[in-house]
Amino acid sequence: MKKIKNSLFYIAITGGFTAIMYWIIFKGKDLELGKKFPVVGSGNGHWEDFQTSMLSNLHHPLAILLAQIVTIIIVARFFGWIFRKIGQPSVIGEILAGIFLGPSLVGSYFPEFSSALFPEASLGNLQFLSQIGLILFMFVVGMELDLKALKNKANEAVVISHASIVIPFTLGVGLAYFVYHKFAPEGVHFLAFSLFLGIAMSITAFPVLARIVQERGIHKTRLGAIVITCAAADDITAWCILAVVIAIVKAGTFVSALYIILLAFLYVLCMLFVVKPFLKRIGDLYSSSENLSKPVVSIFFLTLILSSYATEIIGIHALFGAFMTGVIMPDISKFRTVFIEKVEDVALILLLPLFFVFTGLRTEIGLINDPYLWKVTGFIILVAVVGKFLGSAFAAKFVGQNWRDSLTIGALMNTRGLMELVVLNIGLDLKVLTPEVFTMMVIMALVTTSMTGPALDLINWAFNTKEVIIPEEVIKDSKFKILISFGSNEKGKSLLRLASSFINKENANITAMHLTLSDEMHSYNLEEYEKERFSPIIEESVVLEQKISTIFKATTDIETEIAEIANQGEYDLLLVGLGKSIFEGTLLGKVLGFTSSMINPDRLIGKFTGKEGLFENSPFDERTRQIISKSKMPLGILVDKDLQHVNQVFIPIFGAEDTFLIDYAQKLIYNNNSHISILNSNEQLKNNFMIQNAITTLENKFPNNLTLADERIMKKEFLTNKDLMIISLDSWKKLVDSRSVWLSNIPSILIIKP
Repeated sequence: MKKIKNSLFYIAITGGFTAIMYWIIFKGKDLELGKKFPVVGSGNGHWEDFQTSMLSNLHHPLAILLAQIVTIIIVARFFGWIFRKIGQPSVIGEILAGIFLGPSLVGSYFPEFSSALFPEASLGNLQFLSQIGLILFMFVVGMELDLKALKNKANEAVVISHASIVIPFTLGVGLAYFVYHKFAPEGVHFLAFSLFLGIAMSITAFPVLARIVQERGIHKTRLGAIVITCAAADDITAWCILAVVIAIVKAGTFVSALYIILLAFLYVLCMLFVVKPFLKRIGDLYSSSENLSKPVVSIFFLTLILSSYATEIIGIHALFGAFMTGVIMPDISKFRTVFIEKVEDVALILLLPLFFVFTGLRTEIGLINDPYLWKVTGFIILVAVVGKFLGSAFAAKFVGQNWRDSLTIGALMNTRGLMELVVLNIGLDLKVLTPEVFTMMVIMALVTTSMTGPALDLINWAFNTKEVIIPEEVIKDSKFKILISFGSNEKGKSLLRLASSFINKENANITAMHLTLSDEMHSYNLEEYEKERFSPIIEESVVLEQKISTIFKATTDIETEIAEIANQGEYDLLLVGLGKSIFEGTLLGKVLGFTSSMINPDRLIGKFTGKEGLFENSPFDERTRQIISKSKMPLGILVDKDLQHVNQVFIPIFGAEDTFLIDYAQKLIYNNNSHISILNSNEQLKNNFMIQNAITTLENKFPNNLTLADERIMKKEFLTNKDLMIISLDSWKKLVDSRSVWLSNIPSILIIKP
């Protein structure tokens, strides 16, 4: 009765008021008498008017900007993925994506498309959005710096860092002496031109360097600590020098620039002795709060914007203000983590690719159209490498490092990446660099960044060393070895309980591994993050009285890394947890799963190579698919439903290919005293001698631990009482496809690929 009453009220209200609106609009037509109205439409018909309207909408500045953002994000992610796959930092791919979309390639071969997507009038919007992205990015870079590490290792680090700046800076100024006459823009003094070449030669990309150190697994070593500290000191020094250089360029002479430098000095003092204590006070008051309130967050973002505004007005660029704000953020891990999480995704995924493409639109490889210009480009690269690579290496050797570590420091400090592009764009905006020199320097940035990985590999080969992250006790151990790779703590504990039930504690080894994407990891809280991830797992191992080893690493390709580490450690079994796919389960999900191949190219390769159907309803998420395809050892995939014990286990045998599951039943009985229920599907025991023989042996030795069942008892109650079901990969796929009724009450599942 209540539903009928509500429905009648709804009809009366909506219908009645709709009728009133129609009457008012109808009567309002009379008010138009005597007024003139512009002609709407072409007058050629409704379809032509619709087409005209659509074309007008397509050329609207907002529509163009949104189309640019979509194109840029897809292309940047695709190029970044390609370069991650070949062992290069994704930033190189993203820079090349910008060059690809710029006049060098798309603009040259598809000029109509390029002019439609990137019309001249739209570039201003793109530039301002990219500058906002850079401001947020520099804020994050400042927060990533660990000033405590600088204080603790300042002696060695400052010597190496400053040598790695002054040597290439001097070489850059020397280079300017030889190229000024031919390549400097009209009206630019030699002082400004030479200082800009000097600072461009001496920049190190701290974010890229920090991620390479993490990916190489040397962040815990003394060498890793030194190089991170050197890069941090380098970053702070280089940005201060850049601020001075910008002041000199804008003022014209060094004497005139003294006023700007004085204002900048007062600004820095204000930030250090007024703003920093204020922010620290806020941090101390709210560090214990579970969630930072919006007013508190707004204070920090307002400080960022005001700081950037102040440095832009002073004349040392807004990016310096953003960087300075990040540096003076409260030295509280929680605060920095929260703000990085709030800022980084928008800055790195949405806005920063706009900067890469904007840089690419300004980079015209076609300008370097003469052998002489390519010789000059090669000479610029040579000067950059000699100054930064060898300069840092010799400084490191002088302060007492061995040759291997010295050369490693030199190779890492030679990484320029995004920071170089920031400096070059500032130089181009200030008209200190010509488009030709800008293009040469962009090529230099790409070459010096891409050579870091191969240079490190060459150094390790030359000194006969190998980067190994497998624990020593695992390498030496010849016992049965299990590797568990976990994402969340709860899944990690379930995987550990499962692994422990398979083994004899005295004759086996369990390694718990957590991998994280390097672009989601930050050097300042690396140790804290690792401790947070492993603490629950270690606590669970104590409860289980099971000794474990641990592996923690940042990487660009988690799926490949899991398989490689498992192979390198010669593990007998790899256990992983099953994630949830965002693409499966609905028609829209399947369509998205296909279209997302451009964003997740691993799936696209799988489709074209036949490993994955075009709209296949796979029971696995994308990451699990990749691990299955790349692992060469036995693999167990746990579908965890809060697995606490492995006492009651159900194993269905659907065919001869499931024979290997009996080995796992034996392990559970021998080592965990589990009770195993085996489903004799389609009378497989009678038809297969090997299965029948193995089960008979188990029945004779452990009559109380084994039960044979047939499909007639497969009811809800039967599965509800089980802790775990173990099934082969092929049988699981068939079971899911059959949509069996008893799957609705299934317990935790271990899917095994032999």
